[in-house]
Amino acid sequence: MKERDYDLYQKILTGDKHALEKIYDKYEKLLYSFAYKTCGHREMSEEVMQEVFMKIWTQKATYDETKGKFSSWIITIARYTAIDVLRKKENQNYALDEEWDAPNEKEPSVEDLVEWKERGSMIREAMKQLPKEQKKIIMLFYFKGLTQQRIAENLDISLGTVKSRIRLALKRLKKELAIIEEKGGVSDA
Repeated sequence: MKERDYDLYQKILTGDKHALEKIYDKYEKLLYSFAYKTCGHREMSEEVMQEVFMKIWTQKATYDETKGKFSSWIITIARYTAIDVLRKKENQNYALDEEWDAPNEKEPSVEDLVEWKERGSMIREAMKQLPKEQKKIIMLFYFKGLTQQRIAENLDISLGTVKSRIRLALKRLKKELAIIEEKGGVSDA
């Protein structure tokens, strides 16, 4: 029987290196791929990976099972670590707390991102269905780590437009993924 991520994480908290190795083996490809899409460089992606697992090992990042899936938590750590690495390398100051400043807005679920990554071919197919403007903003926000404010400045559009396009794109992606899943996935043809 495979050990659950939470059980392995609990062992890591007691200093079990073998448990850390198991978590590393399970998530290394996903995290590296995510970091590479965000950073665009092999060396930076490797640095992100190292930082993520160091944060887990040194308990600078702590997981709470009541707040969501382990996979969502670890990809969140990877996202913010990748952004930090990009900041260091490019000397850019991103204000992450500007991303969702409307009082009743909630940030799109990182769990959605993880599930999308796990179903990569389905996401690529769904992304093809997005209008060009929405696709560009999703790539900048989720894979390049830009804030909504930075995207608005770079594309010379209003912050409200950026937020609307992200919301619409996520809504459309969920719909397209449901259609693809209903059909039984993406065909090889």
